[in-house]
Amino acid sequence: MIIEPRVLKGFRDFLPTDEIIRKKLLEKIESSFRSYGFLPIDTPVLEYSEVLLGKAAGETEKQVYRFNDNGGRDVAMRFDLTVPFARFTAEHKAELNFPFKRYHIAKVWRGENTQRGRYREFIQCDFDIVGSNSAASDFEILHIMYNTLKSLAGEEIRIHINHRGLFNSFLLRLGLFDRSVDILRTVDKLPKIGKEETLKLLLEFTAEDKAKEILDFIGISGGYEQTLKAMSAAAGSGPDSERLEIIYRFLLDAGIADFVILDPSITRGLDYYTGIVFESFLNELPGIGSICSGGRYDNLVGLYSKDTMPGVGTSIGIDRLIAGLETLGRLEKVQSYASIAIACVDESSSGIYQALAERLREEGINCEVLLEEDKLTKQFQMAEKKGLRWLIIPDAEKPLAALLTLRDLKKREDHKGLSIEELIKLIVPVK
Repeated sequence: MIIEPRVLKGFRDFLPTDEIIRKKLLEKIESSFRSYGFLPIDTPVLEYSEVLLGKAAGETEKQVYRFNDNGGRDVAMRFDLTVPFARFTAEHKAELNFPFKRYHIAKVWRGENTQRGRYREFIQCDFDIVGSNSAASDFEILHIMYNTLKSLAGEEIRIHINHRGLFNSFLLRLGLFDRSVDILRTVDKLPKIGKEETLKLLLEFTAEDKAKEILDFIGISGGYEQTLKAMSAAAGSGPDSERLEIIYRFLLDAGIADFVILDPSITRGLDYYTGIVFESFLNELPGIGSICSGGRYDNLVGLYSKDTMPGVGTSIGIDRLIAGLETLGRLEKVQSYASIAIACVDESSSGIYQALAERLREEGINCEVLLEEDKLTKQFQMAEKKGLRWLIIPDAEKPLAALLTLRDLKKREDHKGLSIEELIKLIVPVK
């Protein structure tokens, strides 16, 4: 019996052309994180369910892949990287230097409905600062978001921010603070379901007049200062509005204020956020949703320790970002990491061909060696299918002599009688 080859819904295979794109973007992301002094960590795919679900509820809990393992333990696969990081920080507190700046790029799993740019298995790219409650730490996360997204998508990105504390103050004035979690999750659905449906859901928690006040509050718009003034008038001034004022001054000083929008409709659905929250969008494709989201979660570590610890962080959704960039035609597909190959003229000389290839690699030129002896026309065709620009044809009898032929597969031209040094000079400018 032959088993039908297939993958589960919401899971994917990646062919080399797609995986090269993803790897290149991830390399840029990791390089950006490192440039700010952030350090890598890793955590297990499986955690005890009580560890992962300590603060999750409702839709999040329904999406978790949870089961009893062979030892009868109640375990679950991580649905994000923030909750495992909180457990990690509590467990390794004595071994870390605070403020601790970490990044974690890894797969997570959620059993949610699939759509373009949203899958059940996907990669998150998280970066966080724990151990600091300063506005400077909030701003550093914002600054990394800006620089990283700019390197990936250009300047047509915008970061929307809000403060959960200010929204909660507004709900407190309405006498609805005890329903804040439900209301925050409802408001978070506004971009997906629209104003009318959001109003219907809000009416499940409060009277119509207060529901409309909530919609008016999250609908405040304008410049940063104008929006903050209106929000503060509705919610009351205090430390939260002051934090947003400080952030704005930092944005101006750093010259990136034009890329950040104060948006009271940004609430983030997860209830562990306590302060500033972020969502980022592609200007030309806002409908695809946020490509980078997060916020401050000052009480999360307290789930696993008597000590609380302030934290702020964000996650880049690489799959959604790729879907957006593909739609905009911003991704160049390549078939190989190499630009050049060495033809196999005589299979018994394979060791010599690898020595030639190593000489190129020492110059930073990725080089592939074709492995099987065949007609040169077929090797030309193979190299072209691989997306290579050049093919080196060694002399059959003296492969190390200055008798190399360099075939330009793009121009269909041959450069004959070259030494390896001459060959390198020819291809380095256009490798």
